[in-house]
Amino acid sequence: METTLARGLRNVVLDTTQSSFIDGEAGVLLYRGYSIHDLAQRSNFEEVCYLLLYGALPTRAELEQLRGRLRSQRPLPAAVIEVIRLVKVAHPMDALRTAVSALAAFDPDVDDNSREANLRKAERLIAQLPAIVAAHHRIRNGLDPIAPREDLGRAANFLYMLEGREPSAEAVEAMDLDFLLHAEHGANASAFAARVTASTLSDMHSAIVSAIGTLKGPLHGGAAEAVRQMTAEIGDPSRADAYIKRKLDSHEKVMGFGHPVYKAEDPRARHMREKSRSLGQKLGHPEWYAILQQVEKDMMPYQARGIYVNVDFYAGSVYALLGIPDDLAIPIFAIGRLPGWCTEILEQYENNMLIRPLLQYVGPKDLRYVPLDER
Repeated sequence: METTLARGLRNVVLDTTQSSFIDGEAGVLLYRGYSIHDLAQRSNFEEVCYLLLYGALPTRAELEQLRGRLRSQRPLPAAVIEVIRLVKVAHPMDALRTAVSALAAFDPDVDDNSREANLRKAERLIAQLPAIVAAHHRIRNGLDPIAPREDLGRAANFLYMLEGREPSAEAVEAMDLDFLLHAEHGANASAFAARVTASTLSDMHSAIVSAIGTLKGPLHGGAAEAVRQMTAEIGDPSRADAYIKRKLDSHEKVMGFGHPVYKAEDPRARHMREKSRSLGQKLGHPEWYAILQQVEKDMMPYQARGIYVNVDFYAGSVYALLGIPDDLAIPIFAIGRLPGWCTEILEQYENNMLIRPLLQYVGPKDLRYVPLDER
């Protein structure tokens, strides 16, 4: 039987979805029908969480109720804090994966796979992931975790638990925008991994662990960290031309450019570009933005091949301006993407079919078995 290979499952439509729409040729991204530009300019991450999980923008009362539920569920079980202490030397993504797995043991709905129970689990995970990342970061630096504050919003509370001081309004705005822009993005590698796990009717925590493990890979979640390292290596806008030329002459990838889906500019990039510019000016460090602008200018000839900046190109500079360590870039991505993962898992459960693709065998056939003593 003749088969058609689809390596990497490129251009294979897995299922239907209502969570997000992407037009890669036109550079369009919608969350449940709403333009990412409208949401980035007028909404916030908690509202987007409600939109993704419940399918509509919340009323004021619904949003406040969600915020109340999230605030009440931020504290981590003491045993999970101890697990984090045991793996304090691990990479933050490894610690996050381990802690989420441990959380399942303390979730009251762990054995209930109904939609209602999974929505409760999704909200708990959305509330607790920032606490895990912050707790691990402090513990690995010899500090005690900081308890969450109920009077702070999600982005502000994350930065507070991370740094031990109340963040500036500019920092909170930047962090919230970053979370919002990463919240959902179709059947990306980590969301697909979560769907594969959910398709076996495994539990939500297991599916999220699969997603976290997938996101850790440098071809998926590592671009912002790599761009930040590239920017630091360049050091000055005047050195960008030579750096990019060396990279291209060596046939090396310039991180933060290109996307498996977008053949136009990633629609999320414009918002992180502006945040990098404005935050750099306010904090007195415009050099990050200047370097990235020069790199983007040097890469403009490649736009004819559909290679544009993606969302992570400017995200790394925002993290640097906020004083966030390099290796927290991917965990922050995970915090932002979590509502999208949960939404994809819920969709998988609602109309489930076991995801089981085929492989085309290209090895030898009809080999004669040779007894062990004759080999």
